[in-house]
Amino acid sequence: LVHLSRGGGGVHMYAPDVGGVHVIDHSKGQPAEAESRGGRGKIASLAGGATADHDAVRGGGGFGAAKKGGDCKGGGEVERVLKGGGKAGKPIGSFCCSRGGISPVLAAKGGAGAEVTVGGGEEEGGKWPWGGTAGAIKELGGKHCVKEVTGGGGHVDTKNKVGGAPAFMCETALHHIFDGIGAGGKNVLKLTGG
Repeated sequence: LVHLSRGGGGVHMYAPDVGGVHVIDHSKGQPAEAESRGGRGKIASLAGGATADHDAVRGGGGFGAAKKGGDCKGGGEVERVLKGGGKAGKPIGSFCCSRGGISPVLAAKGGAGAEVTVGGGEEEGGKWPWGGTAGAIKELGGKHCVKEVTGGGGHVDTKNKVGGAPAFMCETALHHIFDGIGAGGKNVLKLTGG
């Protein structure tokens, strides 16, 4: 969000109007007492989110999407918005996505042949702890493109207008993740013509 805002993109955040299954306290690896969202500030209901009002859409990702898999609550609304963006020819951003986050992105772009990246295709001794997601992308009809977190800003599928970066799918220094997300965000902005 920071990179999109800095790059001149107007950022609007939406979330489904459903409770989470439960939230993880990452410091303890167990359920937390209260939920907080990654975004702060004005967050609108996803039910009112119309892709016609925006130049691009970004699919969900992160540990919540990974934990909830393809059955995440609010998934119908997420898929509706992403499919609406895909039908309207809007670029879609895909960052740090699990199977649960990547499946609506692929569905929005018609599945077959859409290119995305989650970084490495195998765990590589712990560097890519969720490397198995690459196999799920293939199962869902997409094409996984192996990309590093640094040095190029992820992957851009210009034909299908999908851009993104592996982000937290890699065990590496935080500044590398931040820079990779920034480069991936710039690529999404370029897909909008901005």
